[in-house]
Amino acid sequence: MAEITAALVRDLREKSGAGMMDCKKALTETNGNIEEAVDWLRKKGLAAAAKKAGRVAAEGLVGVATSGSKGSVVEINAETDFVARNDQFQAMVRNVTEIALGGSHDADALKTAKYDDANTVDGEITRLIATIGENMSLRRVHTLSVPHGIVSSYIHNATAPGLGKIGVLVALESTAPADKLNELGKKIAMHVAAANPSALCIDEVDPTALDRERTVLIEQARATGRPEDIIQKMVEGRVRKYYEEVVLLEQTYVLDGQTKVSDIVEQTAKELGAPIKLAGYVKFTLGEGIEKEESDFAAEVAAQAGLGK
Repeated sequence: MAEITAALVRDLREKSGAGMMDCKKALTETNGNIEEAVDWLRKKGLAAAAKKAGRVAAEGLVGVATSGSKGSVVEINAETDFVARNDQFQAMVRNVTEIALGGSHDADALKTAKYDDANTVDGEITRLIATIGENMSLRRVHTLSVPHGIVSSYIHNATAPGLGKIGVLVALESTAPADKLNELGKKIAMHVAAANPSALCIDEVDPTALDRERTVLIEQARATGRPEDIIQKMVEGRVRKYYEEVVLLEQTYVLDGQTKVSDIVEQTAKELGAPIKLAGYVKFTLGEGIEKEESDFAAEVAAQAGLGK
């Protein structure tokens, strides 16, 4: 029997677009013959995934999973919103998010992680592409953890438990009771979903974004014709306002509309009798930043009917 080398498996994968485990099985079944292995995959419907790989996948699901002081959030895309309601797709996203919770901190590592006895995560996604008939991709993953405390999660407009279009994780570092911390964490996660901060604290604000904002504010202030010392004071005041808009700890808590998030954390710490540090957060919005194809439905219908020019 021919030796099934890693190079042979890789060559077949490039030709077929099928998963690594499926390619290995195909080569085993065909005694290492690449062309016969391609045909074997096609007969099983596994090579069909390659034809779908060029399609834009901007729909799908965001999944969240937490376990005590650790949490993960994953985005897996598909072509249409219908797939988000597919039980097989939902199960896959849920399982991949749980796998990420076990230690895969970036998308490339997660793709090669073991999904089950037959497949890697990437291989399972490829299998579903062939089964469901749409292109899919694991786009991104993020994990949060604290040495002591809790990581809480929130899904906005959940499609199913732990799955939806917006997923948020919030990490709270504290020795306070976990259930009370989780209560606070979930509320802050809801705030993050609504207020969309871009930084946890002032020190973490993107310097480039801040410089751009400051330049605009200076030009606006100079247009008033005020003296330069007054302009500087105006700009600093507006920069503080900018921080209140984009920095999580400086934002007004959306659940009461008047208290700063940092003050909410401090108040809760006093109530629980233990310091609480808001150590981190992450928000995934499905399809964010993906350039979607714009289609002219009327033109498509006309073309199908042979009415185009």
